[in-house]
Amino acid sequence: MTVRRPAVLLTLAAIVLLGVTFAVVVAARPAQLASATTPELATAEAAPADLPAVSSPAVGALFAEGEHYCTASVVHSERGDVLLTAAHCIHNGEGGGYVTGVTFAPGYHDGVAPFGYWAVSDELVAPGWAASSDPDLDVGFATAHQAGAAKSLESLVGANLLATGTAFEQAITLTGYPDDSEVPAVCRNTTAKQDTYQLRVDCAGFPTGTSGGPWVAGQNPETRLGTVIGVIGGFEFGGDDADTSYSSYFDTDVLALYRQTTART
Repeated sequence: MTVRRPAVLLTLAAIVLLGVTFAVVVAARPAQLASATTPELATAEAAPADLPAVSSPAVGALFAEGEHYCTASVVHSERGDVLLTAAHCIHNGEGGGYVTGVTFAPGYHDGVAPFGYWAVSDELVAPGWAASSDPDLDVGFATAHQAGAAKSLESLVGANLLATGTAFEQAITLTGYPDDSEVPAVCRNTTAKQDTYQLRVDCAGFPTGTSGGPWVAGQNPETRLGTVIGVIGGFEFGGDDADTSYSSYFDTDVLALYRQTTART
């Protein structure tokens, strides 16, 4: 059984897997779009010709110590530099701190970073994750910067909108970078309710390294952008086998983190 935690982080700090308890059922609520000013998707100016047909340029691999270990994606913001991933990809949880020296390579494939490497900073996770590795809060944000870049990351690769308070059952496109692969795994299926604050989706081929991979609803087949409603993480750090993935439910806690991140960028 392989838990979907990033192997590289185990050399940086010990991660404790906590038990999960649930109580109240979440009532249906209207979705909230966490866009900056308008609910319009940012689109990439141009995608490299050699980008795999199934890949979204707004999704990429996180690197630390020279190896990719997790997945992240660009979400829409006014400054165009906000990344979304799993909390356990950027913070070691209870007893630990933020991971340093992380870079992001959007559209990464076959050893090529078509848009270059971007330094990851301003990492932010919920207090409940930092204090107790709460699996219901396994969501994190950060910003991406590249020395000398004349344009924002979002203007180059596009961005997904972030939505919270959405339905538990939705058709999504799931993308993640397995540790043992140089191309992303991509799957389309319908999500389901795992428990009060957890989603699940059955997609084969998502082992260690795919943590942080976005769950994108309504993906446009041309731009490969849509609305992100989850990331691989949460229950059992995203799953204890490669065929079923989990996500913390995106609620007001996630929206608050997004707003904190965009307020300081």
